Amino acid sequence: MASYYYRFSKALIMLCLTCIVLITQAQSQTWSLLQAPKEITLKLIRDPVTLSLASIDYGHIVHDNPFAIFAPSSISDISLLINFSNSLAIPITIAPRGQAHSVHGQAMTNHGVVVNMTELNGFRNGDGIVVVVDDTTIGPYADVGGEQIWIDVLHATLERGLTPLSWTDYLYLSVGGTLSNAGISGQTFRFGPQISNVHQLDVVTGKGDLVTCSAENNSELFYAVLGGLGQFGIITRARIALGPAPTRVKWLRLLYNDFSAFSGDQEHLISFNGINETNAADYVEGFLLQNQPPLDLSFYPEPDQPRITSLVTQYGIIYVIELVKYYDNSTQEHVDEDVKLLVERLKFFPTFMFEKDVSYEEFLNRVHADELFLRSQGLWDVPHPWLNLFVPASRISDFDEGVFKGIILQQNITAGLVIIYPMNRTKWDDNMSAVTPHDDVFYVVSFLRSTGFDKLEEFKAQNRQILQFCANAGMGIKQYLPQNKTREKWEEQFGPKWKTFKQRKAQFDPNRILSPGQGIFN
Repeated sequence: MASYYYRFSKALIMLCLTCIVLITQAQSQTWSLLQAPKEITLKLIRDPVTLSLASIDYGHIVHDNPFAIFAPSSISDISLLINFSNSLAIPITIAPRGQAHSVHGQAMTNHGVVVNMTELNGFRNGDGIVVVVDDTTIGPYADVGGEQIWIDVLHATLERGLTPLSWTDYLYLSVGGTLSNAGISGQTFRFGPQISNVHQLDVVTGKGDLVTCSAENNSELFYAVLGGLGQFGIITRARIALGPAPTRVKWLRLLYNDFSAFSGDQEHLISFNGINETNAADYVEGFLLQNQPPLDLSFYPEPDQPRITSLVTQYGIIYVIELVKYYDNSTQEHVDEDVKLLVERLKFFPTFMFEKDVSYEEFLNRVHADELFLRSQGLWDVPHPWLNLFVPASRISDFDEGVFKGIILQQNITAGLVIIYPMNRTKWDDNMSAVTPHDDVFYVVSFLRSTGFDKLEEFKAQNRQILQFCANAGMGIKQYLPQNKTREKWEEQFGPKWKTFKQRKAQFDPNRILSPGQGIFN
């Protein structure tokens, strides 16, 4: 018994010493910041309201309190801040923050400095997006500040009859933010993720250097930053590939009760993935209609909604393929025939195909209407315990049985929006930091939940159950927008890329100050 108390007392003393060290370090960082050069201290914001806003993100799950918010008036200000941090015995952690649409504190820092990237809009003087049409070497492109949001990129390029090729489903995200992850949507199967459509970057590294990089010049940094979760540098400019913009889209939804038919048809649709193929779909996604309230049927004609509800009630889960074909004045004459050819061999429920004809911009910006509705109902600024996975195609049927039917359908928790669609691994560049499963085809599966704080723990527990099921089944999944808590899990996430990832961190951010909210090295 005496030995037990001795060990307990020793552990308690060590814990207290650790706490003292952490408090001392935080106080030292605070004092160091207050002694920073005037060019830095004048741009530090410490009022309680601003600090509180920077301590939360879209997820409303993690809360980290920064010491200050940094409002840069130029790119060189960011370099100055990073260089100052590196000069300290105990460097200050630095978290770039764009639209703060992360869901698990990825754009936060505890006692460090959050860089408000949106402040660079003033520095740009309206030149945050520059569209170049006549480059004969690489074709049209847009030079875009990392702080810019994709909806503004869309508007600027459409004015010139052009468009980026790859998107995210939600356009009110910063360019630097999506490129730090990958940037995926229903176009990814054909054009690759957004990181596969970048010609060049300007990056402020974790050493404070401003570097222009591409696949040809400073390529190690270029590949590191794309999909690098903010670990190697802060993206201040991206050169985005553009192509001709369509004007309108045929937007279809096809309903299935059989998962193998649903997934087989999705994989068939993405097999036509050449950039210039005229017979290919332009967008392929999918999602679940589940026998859980609320059932969102707003897309469908009102007279058809009762029979769709009946179908969902009968089968428990209905799988929906979302399929889009773009067109313009020159292709309008035969777009209906193109759509007919795309769907004629698909195995969806007869008479359960629904179609809309909308503008290109209206389709790409479709989620914004949902946002405005949710904001009006007070349902936007609530916890979002999201889970985003990449699942190998070879195991997607097991995932359906074990997760969709075995966990989601059986538990009395509203699942919210569940998205599922395949993409081709050949459209991803393995030199980049982003990781995918090894199968040639893999699926995005996203559980996009919104909930009250009273139900948050139930959703988090369900997420853990899903991840545990996948681990026990040896599925070889990867997380997209990962939320790992341990070094072991991060090593598992990156797999064979972990060694390179660590080496790049040591090369470009040796003091490990950037994006501590990811929890990889801090």
